[in-house]
Order: sequence, then C-alpha cells, then structure tokens
Amino acid sequence: QSFYIFGRDVAQIPCFRNSFLYGISGGIGVGVLTFLGTSRTHLSTHVGFGSFFCGTIAYWMACRYQWSAKRFEQQQLREAMRRQALYEGTKVERDLDLKSA
Repeated sequence: QSFYIFGRDVAQIPCFRNSFLYGISGGIGVGVLTFLGTSRTHLSTHVGFGSFFCGTIAYWMACRYQWSAKRFEQQQLREAMRRQALYEGTKVERDLDLKSA
C-alpha cells in the first residue's frame, strides 16, 4: 500500500522516509525535553514542532546533496566505462595509455 502526495508515490522519493523519521523523533524528543525543563505546554509544543520542521529540512537537504553527488559520480563512472569499452583495442586506447603514463 503506497501513500501518494500530489500524484507521486512518496516511497519512490529518495531521502523522504528517513528525513521524516528523523524529524519526527527529533521533534518529539526536543518537545518532551523542553516540557520537562520548563513545564510549559504551549512553549514545548512550539519548540517541538519547530525542531521537527528544522530537523526534517536539514536532514532532507544533507541527504539529497549526498544522493546527488553519488549519482553524479555514478554517471561519470558509467560514461568512463562506456568509453573504455568503446576504445578497447584501438589506436585511441594506446594513445591514451601513453598520455597517462
């Protein structure tokens, strides 16, 4: 069973699940600690929700940056492997070997 937001399956969005899990647990933890420290429900609710929001956004941005960097490296490696297979056994490969040595 999938959950759709704006016509997209959220299970297919990279980093979505982990971002919300860390945001929810961080918001609950900070909210409870704020309540234990101040005994003010209104303040602890606001602090908990704020930490949920900030934690989710921060983890989302960091995770997506790492995902994008890894995807870029994979594309570069895929292209290099394609070129290596294309040039294998040709004069171009020998020329490249001489340049890199």
